[in-house]
Amino acid sequence: MGILDDWVTEQGLDREVLHDYLDTISDNAHVVEQEIAQLRENPHDPKPVQVLFRLFHNLKGDARMCRFQLGDELAHQLESILDRLRNGEIRLTDLLGETLLLAYDRLEMMVGALLNNKPTAHLKFESLIQGLADLARAEPGEIDMVAQDLIETVAGFRPSAQAAVQGVIPLASMEAAADNRTGDLLFFRSLALQFEQRSPLFQGRTSRNLQLAHSINEAAGKPVDPLQLEVAVYLHDVGMMFLPESIWLKPGSLSPAEKALLQRHTDYGAGLLARMPGWDEAVRIVAQHHEKPDGRGYPAGLKADEICPGAKLMAIVDAFEAVMLKQGHRGPSRSMLRAAAEINAAEQQFAAEWIAPFNQVIRAMLGE
Repeated sequence: MGILDDWVTEQGLDREVLHDYLDTISDNAHVVEQEIAQLRENPHDPKPVQVLFRLFHNLKGDARMCRFQLGDELAHQLESILDRLRNGEIRLTDLLGETLLLAYDRLEMMVGALLNNKPTAHLKFESLIQGLADLARAEPGEIDMVAQDLIETVAGFRPSAQAAVQGVIPLASMEAAADNRTGDLLFFRSLALQFEQRSPLFQGRTSRNLQLAHSINEAAGKPVDPLQLEVAVYLHDVGMMFLPESIWLKPGSLSPAEKALLQRHTDYGAGLLARMPGWDEAVRIVAQHHEKPDGRGYPAGLKADEICPGAKLMAIVDAFEAVMLKQGHRGPSRSMLRAAAEINAAEQQFAAEWIAPFNQVIRAMLGE
């Protein structure tokens, strides 16, 4: 357990108060995103800094009401940085903006972890506060260097000055044999593209997932057959189309019955693919891509080595895409760095042997 878990126990904190604090953080996430984006576009506009300063000042008061000392300290350091922006001592660089957004993400994740009795040490909250303190007193010419150090310490990535701009990895060459499976590939891809049409948020997801999956597999030495992996990317969520759209496009929380129905999409996708000869490994990947090493996944509750390597890889690819999209209703899309940082913070949900190749690919995408 982390230091904050002990803090909750020792303080006997009213969890309802902490819930209200988390609601305030979540409700204002879109404001932070929008104002930082506005400040990037118009660096001399004083309004975004004023809005952000007032927001963080209020969060500091809320943290004190919760007796959440570390939340108080984090908000104080953010206030100090914004005060320097307001006074013209420093300017908002891409890396500084990325750091402010990462700090806000971590605050939301931390309070959520407390409420759900989850470990917190891996979030490196104390290191984040120290890094923000270093930023608050850094010389103007050192801002990006200090921001890079902070991001590397907390998120595990040392971004370049262009880290806030999402990069693209060239699509790995396909290794499909010139045989009758080519027709299968075209059919599977057509199904994936039909699925994309169900929501504007899904546009381009097939290509993104395919690029990431092949790149991670390549970085790991290709333990998964590339052709089988390609098919799994096409069909891993196609089973959703057999379910009511009101469930899988629902923006809020699902009821237990809805969740149970949604979890059947892996069976539907794998069942469809199983009717086509020659795709046995892809069938396993589709069927198992929501299984977790600790056995708390679905549909079969498989553990560790019971899960095929391709499904472990697909779980990371699927989660990364979901994290990139999940904040769309709150403002601009998440940056690649922040999404990767969240995957690393939840690394216990994924197979450890795939985390390093994933990080290697993300570092390449970020231009390191």
